[in-house]
Amino acid sequence: MKKIVGVILSVVLTSTLFTGCSKTATNANEIKIGINYELSGDVATYGQSSVAGIELAIEQINAAGGINGKKIVPVKYDNKSEPAEATTLATKLITQDKVVSILGPATSGSFKAEIPVGIKNKVPVISGSATADDVTVDASGVKEYAFRICFNDSYQGTAMANFALKNLSKKKAVVIMDSSSDYGKGLSENFTKTFEAAGGTIVAKEAYVAKDTDFNAILTKIKGKDFDVIFIPGYYTEAGLIIKQARAQGINVPVLGADGFDSPTLLKLAGADALNNVYFSNHYSSLDKDPVVQKFITDFKTKYNKEPDAFNALGYDLAKFAADGISRADKVSGESIKNALAGTTNFVGVTGSFSVDKNHNPVKSIVVIGLKNGVQDSSVKVSK
Repeated sequence: MKKIVGVILSVVLTSTLFTGCSKTATNANEIKIGINYELSGDVATYGQSSVAGIELAIEQINAAGGINGKKIVPVKYDNKSEPAEATTLATKLITQDKVVSILGPATSGSFKAEIPVGIKNKVPVISGSATADDVTVDASGVKEYAFRICFNDSYQGTAMANFALKNLSKKKAVVIMDSSSDYGKGLSENFTKTFEAAGGTIVAKEAYVAKDTDFNAILTKIKGKDFDVIFIPGYYTEAGLIIKQARAQGINVPVLGADGFDSPTLLKLAGADALNNVYFSNHYSSLDKDPVVQKFITDFKTKYNKEPDAFNALGYDLAKFAADGISRADKVSGESIKNALAGTTNFVGVTGSFSVDKNHNPVKSIVVIGLKNGVQDSSVKVSK
């Protein structure tokens, strides 16, 4: 009897083992790509928008025959806007789901948390919107398996300082920064450096932290000072409230920001009346008449029945960029894909055409968008 039970247990265990393996086994006709994004939590709109663009691109790629005849199979997880969760999911995607590359996360903090996992396992990780300067390269050198397709904070901070000085003819700035994020600190530092070097004056520099909601003390403090522009390096969650409260106090100077402003929630928080004379740097503008941009807008509206935003466009380009690299790789392996991505030249995307530089960053233009009653009303393209 004991022998029979032992045989049964052995059969069950063996069956379970093969069942478990079948879930992660690689199909020769499929290519698994991980999607590790902020689908809930503090910056969920970035992740949700990015993934909508990614899924549209994958749908189109598969409809056109996939990558060298192989179908893309996306494996999607929600990192809940938490860097630690992003790390855990990256490990799961690589070791259990056997993806050949990971797209996302959207934010610099979560993407940087994922990078060591990619390096350790030799699997490329790519972000469409992680803008911190040290995302792909730091003091120790280039992070071999990390890539991005967006410009960095240095470029955004510099561009907005030059825009204030040259396009708006403003010379006296107040900076109200998010001191709790690398994003806010990096933008502030580069705006200040460029603005002052070109003859501008930083009249005051004030700080807040993420999730603050009452900025009236800061605004009262600066109201009596002599300034003609405000720069807010931070995310829409706080920027919308700062702008609304500033306008309520009668502070009507131009307000500048970066791509962290780009969310429908900015309009909900600030209100249309407050969002005039507001400008922010971005990766894409729906006002661009380029046929590539206009086709994307049409395709996106057909699938989702709404206008795309910059994160939709970045997600779309991200999936196309990854697929392009995989298609050019000598074989479907992490190292070969990494080499192909690093060698990318003249990639044509919705957010601009670019080549990848030695630090795994794109060489591309930046767009400064102007709002009128909360709606995009103007755009200026600035070359790097």
